[in-house]
Amino acid sequence: MNFRKGRNREEPEINFVPLIDVLLVILIFLMATTTYSKFAELKITLPTADAEKTAENQPKPINVAISANGQYSVNGNAATFSTADDFALLLRRAAGETQDPMVIVNADAQSAHQSVVNVMEAARLAGYGKLTFATQTNAK
Repeated sequence: MNFRKGRNREEPEINFVPLIDVLLVILIFLMATTTYSKFAELKITLPTADAEKTAENQPKPINVAISANGQYSVNGNAATFSTADDFALLLRRAAGETQDPMVIVNADAQSAHQSVVNVMEAARLAGYGKLTFATQTNAK
């Protein structure tokens, strides 16, 4: 039975303009709030450990100790310096004939960050690229 004689049924119309507007707003929101990862400007190579290497092949390291109050010691001898260049000279003397020795920093946990940075700067000025930090494990 057709009760609607004379009336033509109109097909529903889908309007895509509001859909496009909503999608553009979402796209703009995502573009504005996305954080892009920024790669570090310093390229560092992390050290690896190989248990098969022997200590005989390694050159004599330079042990730099830093106390909690900022006193320095190079290979067990107290070191005093005024500039990073002076400290680099001390490191060169401690290295002797070794071309590129390993500099081991033994810093007290309470020592100032600047003290460690001083050692790193002096090693850079001396031309030593191998630098490591000694740590100890917590005894349980």
